[in-house]
Amino acid sequence: MASAPPTPVVYVVDNDTDVLGSLRFLLETDGFDVQTFRSGAALLNGKIAGKVDCFVIDYKMPAMSGIDLASRLRNHHVGTPIILITGYPDENIEEKAAAAGIHHVLLKPHLEESLVSRIRGAIEEGPAAGR
Repeated sequence: MASAPPTPVVYVVDNDTDVLGSLRFLLETDGFDVQTFRSGAALLNGKIAGKVDCFVIDYKMPAMSGIDLASRLRNHHVGTPIILITGYPDENIEEKAAAAGIHHVLLKPHLEESLVSRIRGAIEEGPAAGR
């Protein structure tokens, strides 16, 4: 008897508790196991329990931006796909994100339309080889 595939695990980092709640609801409804963190430091100082399939990280956060957090994860040899979300895009966001090893940049507040498909695609692509 074949067992069901494991539930994909997504870690979401955003300083806005309303956004965290909304994203948790959206992703859990779509079948993901979701862990949330209110800052980059909370993620880095916490224990990553088991395999993480994808990170969803806010760009603008106090103390450590999402790009800084992504760079730190990559410096610690974490190859897990990263999706950056932002309500404050700047003209160089795509270049900054790519340099930090981020898979995709998505704009708030219209995440529902593409976030789930982008997460599934990033998980299928696998680790950030050479990023």
